[in-house]
Amino acid sequence: MAVIVNMPRLSDTMEEGTVAAWLKNVGDKVEEGDILAEIETDKATMEFESFNEGVLLHIGIQEGDTAPVDSLLAIIGEEGEDISGLLSGDASANTATEEKEEEPKDAASPATESSTAAIPEGVEVVKMPRLSDTMEEGTVAAWLKQVGDKVEEGDILAEIETDKATMEFESFYSGTLLYVGIKEGESSPVDEVLAIIGPEGTDVDAVLKAGSGSATASAPAEAPKEETKKEEKSAPVENVATDGKRIFASPLAKKIAADKGINLSDVTGSGDNGRIIKKDVENYKPSAAANSTTASSSSVTSATPQPAVYTPVGEEGFEDVKNSSMRKVIAKVLGQSKFTAPHFYLTIEVDMDNAKASRAQINSLPDTKVSFNDMVLKACAMALRKHPQVNTTWKDDVTRYNKHIHMGVAVAVDEGLVVPVLKFADQMSLTTIGASVKDLAGKARSKKIAPSEMEGSTFTVSNLGMFGIQEFTSIINQPNSAILSVGAIVEKPVVKNGEIVVGNTMKLTLACDHRTVDGAVGAQFLQTLRSYIENPVTMLA
Repeated sequence: MAVIVNMPRLSDTMEEGTVAAWLKNVGDKVEEGDILAEIETDKATMEFESFNEGVLLHIGIQEGDTAPVDSLLAIIGEEGEDISGLLSGDASANTATEEKEEEPKDAASPATESSTAAIPEGVEVVKMPRLSDTMEEGTVAAWLKQVGDKVEEGDILAEIETDKATMEFESFYSGTLLYVGIKEGESSPVDEVLAIIGPEGTDVDAVLKAGSGSATASAPAEAPKEETKKEEKSAPVENVATDGKRIFASPLAKKIAADKGINLSDVTGSGDNGRIIKKDVENYKPSAAANSTTASSSSVTSATPQPAVYTPVGEEGFEDVKNSSMRKVIAKVLGQSKFTAPHFYLTIEVDMDNAKASRAQINSLPDTKVSFNDMVLKACAMALRKHPQVNTTWKDDVTRYNKHIHMGVAVAVDEGLVVPVLKFADQMSLTTIGASVKDLAGKARSKKIAPSEMEGSTFTVSNLGMFGIQEFTSIINQPNSAILSVGAIVEKPVVKNGEIVVGNTMKLTLACDHRTVDGAVGAQFLQTLRSYIENPVTMLA
């Protein structure tokens, strides 16, 4: 049976999309996971994959055309299938046909009427959003609204953990939160029912049946209000203050508070609307009253002798920690890269004496701060312009030569690793690169970075030199063809002009995808990179 594919919402703020390119033509076979088209959103141009199998029967939006979210993008079905009903009245004509076919079997069935009932006016079914281009499922880290709460357009409904970051998800609708489909800590695929918003007194069961037509979505809808009450009674102490009001805190703040035994009701939040964030918990100091209460409770406890508790030498133990969405995606993406792209590695040692002297001179200027990593990024961007083979993407049938240079910068965060992207890095000055990296890294560590700021890299740099690592290899950040690993600057004896002197060197290792980059190409790129780093003035010319 033919399936309508609508213009997707590929970012949390996307209202319309432009088809940049179709990668399938009418009549082509489509497998689940195939890239249908490249769609330009308000933030980036992203690949949109098919969730259905069949033949591409119809294209509703031509290349270069723009249409609102949920407009008819394409129809996928069986070869030769009649789709005239779908084109004339979208799904309504098809639905009407099905009803007529089923009518003789049970024309007066109440169940049939309820399953095809329309969602009442003013009621909105909110689905798990796709907040990044690689997101397949999301985890609700925290609900900031409870069933029964009033919701205004723009209010933050929940914090959702994607494969890249924990992000605040705001409501596009006003009304009352009638139903929560995914509880805190639970994960679900994109487009599963996340919540229902509408007027008080709405029949939630009917909405779920109308929205899905299946028992799967309606099953959890039984007695939603009772479930909510139970959840509120069993909620952790740190989520509710002594006056019964909900405490707003980030997931990381909650975790740190639980680990340290801190009651969040005693902590003052410095985030938006008094929300408690990481630094509030880390900087929290118990008041004198709290200390005296703790002391008195300790004295009561100590009055009763307690048996000694110890762990015998050699006793085994372990703790299973649930993998976050980010950690699971890191495992999937890097595993796929390592086992599909034939990696090979090239290492050079660079003289850093001139770079150190140049950096000191640059940083002596007012309001100027440049790191060695900034110099490496600038040198890589300029070297990529001279060696376009390294700035490529493998796409099975073709090799894509990217004419723009977007530098990915690997940044370690609490849950793993993210890669913010410097767009058009070859056109940036050293100081602009430094300021941009600092800004993006700060956003990444505070989980405020947008998906659009982590998309579209054509080359990546990973630096562990600040941890004292002198040399290492990295896994390619696909769809890049290469990644550069930057080690620490080491002071050691070197030979210059036939004499042994004290010098400063740094090792750089280039990991290459042999499908696109050959050994000689990688070596030539590193030679150009060396010339820029060893003579920084050439980057400023």
